[in-house]
Amino acid sequence: MDTKLFSEYVKQMRKEHNLTQVELSEKSGVGLRFVRELEQGKQTLRLDKVNQVLNLFGAEVGVVPMTKSDR
Repeated sequence: MDTKLFSEYVKQMRKEHNLTQVELSEKSGVGLRFVRELEQGKQTLRLDKVNQVLNLFGAEVGVVPMTKSDR
């Protein structure tokens, strides 16, 4: 998933669950700055924190095998 698609997904899910950025950060246990940067599409290597946020929406980032045609 590219960064823009990912950030849009997080923002959309937050809004669908009627959460502010502050509420999302509190409920997921990550900092407000992290949530803001996540929604802005800033790159991060902290997949543990990304998954903390996504777990609220029943999703997580993981390894997806690619076929040769995907490369």
